Amino acid sequence: MNQVTPLADGSANWPDLTTAMTITKLIDDKGRVPAGMLVEPVDTINYLDYDLRSVMDRPRSRLARRWRFNQFQFVSAMGPGWVFGMALVDLKLLGNGFFYLYDFESGTMLERSFLQPLAMGTHLEPYPEHGLARFQKGEVDLHIAPATGGRNVSVSAPGGIRVDLELREDHDPLRLVCPAGYNGWVFTRKSAGLKVEGEVRWDHQIWRCDDQVRGSIDWSCGFMRRETAWNWAAIAGVLEDGRSFGLNLAAGVNETGMTENALWLDGVCSKLDAARFSFDRYRPGTDWHVTTTDGRVDLHFVPAGVRKEKLNAGILASNFRQYVGTFSGTVIDETGTKIPVAGLRGLMEDHFTRW
Repeated sequence: MNQVTPLADGSANWPDLTTAMTITKLIDDKGRVPAGMLVEPVDTINYLDYDLRSVMDRPRSRLARRWRFNQFQFVSAMGPGWVFGMALVDLKLLGNGFFYLYDFESGTMLERSFLQPLAMGTHLEPYPEHGLARFQKGEVDLHIAPATGGRNVSVSAPGGIRVDLELREDHDPLRLVCPAGYNGWVFTRKSAGLKVEGEVRWDHQIWRCDDQVRGSIDWSCGFMRRETAWNWAAIAGVLEDGRSFGLNLAAGVNETGMTENALWLDGVCSKLDAARFSFDRYRPGTDWHVTTTDGRVDLHFVPAGVRKEKLNAGILASNFRQYVGTFSGTVIDETGTKIPVAGLRGLMEDHFTRW
């Protein structure tokens, strides 16, 4: 059973959890979710057990809890010559699967995106460590499956598209539960700088992973704010000194007194403070600048390609721009050592959503 211990007076809705403990279920027997960083894995996101209420404190029905819960996964592989990204999204009213590959040599963005009403063919299991995620539509089949120490990613789609990637050595992810809005929460499990094996085939072209390719995993779910906007940066690569490097930065989401910002060096995660993004939304080709308030990150980003999508369906809306490009600057590790970041590929995102 869940090992979360209520506070002494029994009154807190958000028990703090920042030390190591085993959690088989995220929600406790009083319908509460712990807030903070989780050191140990969470086996099951038992979201239907959450005490979800209206803003006037009226308990919501089981059906309302089911329909208000959102879940998505995003995985990527990044190398000097190319970047691959894929997302599976379950918004209950809508399912979405997309993937793309950006080739730096040719400057070509190859992409496919698919929607399913009522999330038909969309199946994301609520198990952060070992759950299967799948999106199917016609001849399109997207998979993210658990593997020993990581994830297997596969795509089969018309046009000679075949993807077979294995992200490995995912041993020290960032796990965070953060309050969202008045009565919601978000759970996220993120890791970056993972070793990757495999290849991407698109028509008659093949992109194979080498020892410079690294990957990232983003597993997120929750009762999210009805309208949410965020900026996000992700890097996965190899430093000049040969160490694996990963970075995750976000602003505008998961920031209720805590952040999802983290740095990985050779697979070891260290926490970062709040991130600040400086960019011109209406001049999309211009450079970005991102820093953290602890002074440990000072990076510039030059976009090369973009995947963008606008959806305005009344209840649901999205204005999505995810840029692929090159980072330069410095980060500082936990010992105070300044690390140069030169020429690493990565992602920047500017996103508004209503769900």
